[in-house]
Amino acid sequence: MPLKHLPPDARPREKMLARGPGALSDAELLALLLRTGIKGKGVLQMAQELLELKTPKNGVAGFDGIAGLLNASAEDLMRIKGLGPAKRSELIAVLELARRALAQQLKERAVFDTPDAVKNYLRLQLGARPHEVFAVLFLDVQNRFLVFKEIFRGTLTQTSVYPREVVLLALQCQASAVVLSHNHPSGTVQPSRADEMLTQTLKTTLALIDVRVLDHVIVSAGEALSMAERGLM
Repeated sequence: MPLKHLPPDARPREKMLARGPGALSDAELLALLLRTGIKGKGVLQMAQELLELKTPKNGVAGFDGIAGLLNASAEDLMRIKGLGPAKRSELIAVLELARRALAQQLKERAVFDTPDAVKNYLRLQLGARPHEVFAVLFLDVQNRFLVFKEIFRGTLTQTSVYPREVVLLALQCQASAVVLSHNHPSGTVQPSRADEMLTQTLKTTLALIDVRVLDHVIVSAGEALSMAERGLM
């Protein structure tokens, strides 16, 4: 059903203005971005089907919910019927705005003043990746954000991290501290023994150039775990 045929209080735009964005479902919020459906399919139906699109075993693009959709690449979105250049650009822009807003918070104050912002930023960057990625937040002498660098990509189960490359990047960035991070595509954020060993190796290596490892944050699409907060550092 076209939005114009819905009662005014059921239309996403009017509903949001009257009751706030929290009153809208994921599909309704997505429908506001998409604005129009395609022939034979209203925008609300299209939004719901996008959110419910699963990733089959053959690896064809699926999103499994709002996090996967907003973290999808431009190439993934191009495969979806009805998502033209304008719609694809808007979806990608939404996530990029969120990343930049969180990055601005981290640049304005020490990362430990905003621990939730750090977790949210890293989850937005890495949480929905289908493969494991190891990345580092490089920080200045006041523990404020300098730059975020993806350093290694691996398989679904493992990645290879070379301390020497982390050290070289820290020197290039003139960093005084770092926050390590990687994602677990499996969905669990519990650190493995290998994660703990890698953290200790990087702490020891970076200490040689007077760079502190403040935390190692493990993320998935839905959550984030701070090893420092868990006393695993």
